[in-house]
Amino acid sequence: MSYVIDRRLSGKNKSTVNRQRFLRRYRDHIKKAVEEAVSRRSITDMEHGEQISIPGRDIDEPVLHHGRGGRQTIVHPGNKEFTAGEHIPRPPGGGGGKGGGKASNTGEGMDEFVFQITQEEFLDFMFEDLELPNLVKRHLTGADTFKSVRAGISSVGNPSRINIVRTLRSAHARRIALSGSSRNKLRAALAELERLKREEPDNLSDIQEMEAEIARLRAHIGRLPFLDTFDLKYNLLVKQPNPSSKAVMFCLMDVSGSMTQATKDIAKRFFILLYLFLKRSYDKIDVVFIRHHTSAKEVDEEEFFYSRETGGTIVSSALKLMQEIMAERYPINEWNIYGAQASDGDNWNDDSPICRDILIKQIMPFVQYFTYVEITPREHQALWFEYEQVCERFEDTFAQQQLVSASDIYPVFRELFQRRLVT
Repeated sequence: MSYVIDRRLSGKNKSTVNRQRFLRRYRDHIKKAVEEAVSRRSITDMEHGEQISIPGRDIDEPVLHHGRGGRQTIVHPGNKEFTAGEHIPRPPGGGGGKGGGKASNTGEGMDEFVFQITQEEFLDFMFEDLELPNLVKRHLTGADTFKSVRAGISSVGNPSRINIVRTLRSAHARRIALSGSSRNKLRAALAELERLKREEPDNLSDIQEMEAEIARLRAHIGRLPFLDTFDLKYNLLVKQPNPSSKAVMFCLMDVSGSMTQATKDIAKRFFILLYLFLKRSYDKIDVVFIRHHTSAKEVDEEEFFYSRETGGTIVSSALKLMQEIMAERYPINEWNIYGAQASDGDNWNDDSPICRDILIKQIMPFVQYFTYVEITPREHQALWFEYEQVCERFEDTFAQQQLVSASDIYPVFRELFQRRLVT
């Protein structure tokens, strides 16, 4: 029997590759468990992973057995209960690890396989097939990411990047160039020596002189090094700026008096999920938080989620502030602009057409994607129907969904940010 001992200096992470292979194999089970966990846990409860259960039958490995071979003739006794073509029912009882039955003194089975995934793995499965729609490359100023690209051959470099073929080719060319005249003289001397031995065998002095010349030329050629430092050639790698996408997400939340505490809590949880997704998925992204009632104000993360300020409802104030910030800080030739708005749909009636016009004329032509989430169990009001007109004009870049309860947050979020197939 052979024993393989892993002595790689990888410390406590030796099994990382095996764990990743295991997670890929049981991806469907893990993803289902993650989706169920999101629906029953608070969105902010992300300090730990999740416990995953896999049925025992799904982790069984296929086993190949050697048969007896040849043709086997077996005669089975008949019976009075079954006839040809009938289905034999599964016998009752027999374990399985599920529990819930009566105690028995027979049968055996196997419990489900249970393991723990980390917080990082939990979030990976949670956001793996989500993305910001229509993200495009923009002109970057001060890009700080680089990638190494090949830039030809250099005479100096790291020994690990030596180009063996180019090095040997250079050495061969050098030896040919430096020994070319000596080789020509050697060929002429060999021909003259052969002539002397054939035509003047008694001319020993000339023969000895020619043999000495031949020995001198061969020694000169032999002293040339097979490989010289001048011959060494290296693959040249240079750092090239790696264009990356810059994006900004505007988060607009209604905090007016019509928003109950439960409705505000659902809106906050939606934006927490969105904020977590953005920060995890993209390096170069700004998030602008805007709260509004009768007036809108740009706030920081802390005030956005925890301020208790309230008032009447004029939704257009938030859209106007968003347009002003876009024009002032985020040029459309450099930034991918996104917007997400959450409200209960209750708005001053004369203000809803203004919201529609601002979106159609001043915001939607310049953004990559805009989402509107209406948090209400009631019938839609004027703002929803005005936004439907926006959706008809910009069906690829505008989306609206309704949230009724906290359990709808994750399904709606996935629907809004599902990865689209590029056609």
